[in-house]
Amino acid sequence: MTDTISALDLPFDEAIRFFRGKLNIKTQVWTDVYAAAHSRAFMVAGAASDALLDDFRREIDKALSDGTTLQDFRKSFDAIVEKHGWDYRGKRNWRTRIIFDTNLRTAYAAGRYAKLTEPETLEAFPYWQYNHSGSLHPRKEHLSWDGMVLRADDTFWRTNYPPNGWRCGCFVTPVSEGGLRRQGKARPDHSPDLVFRAEEVGGRTVRVPQGVDPGFEYNPGMSWLDGAAE
Repeated sequence: MTDTISALDLPFDEAIRFFRGKLNIKTQVWTDVYAAAHSRAFMVAGAASDALLDDFRREIDKALSDGTTLQDFRKSFDAIVEKHGWDYRGKRNWRTRIIFDTNLRTAYAAGRYAKLTEPETLEAFPYWQYNHSGSLHPRKEHLSWDGMVLRADDTFWRTNYPPNGWRCGCFVTPVSEGGLRRQGKARPDHSPDLVFRAEEVGGRTVRVPQGVDPGFEYNPGMSWLDGAAE
């Protein structure tokens, strides 16, 4: 096994399996399904009919399995909205990007986590590196974590395994013992001291790490594999 795995070597099979294992959940607002519950539930905020959810689900599945793009999804979105007469909140381009981007990023994250935690992979790559996406307008915390290498079992990854917010493009790459040494490190970095803040979200009080958007303070792959979604 080589010392590196490409950040773009996305585990499509695992991502698709993650997505297809979800149950459709009808909602009124985005907080009706929160955090780890997303690992077992497919929802689109405000989509309150089975038929509407089925149509959206088909298009996200198509993006994962066939590689359809955001522009393709937007065309399908328009047709679905017209078909069902759905009155949604938010502007069309923003709403379509949120639905498309969040579903794909969390599916890829869960699939990649499943791949990285396979025993053979963990043996060869016992460390994970946090990588900032290169966004022109980065969150300062995400930028501060860029390049940080921690043990794969560090508790940081329970709440801060990316994506860590809406449209967050951060990602994790595995690091071997040799890779760690080539970075000039004798040991993994010190796990950051996380500061948690209390947020009122959808009638509930939640504790969210600084730098993480409410609803993203969980590890999609860990919740999926552990069956820990509530």
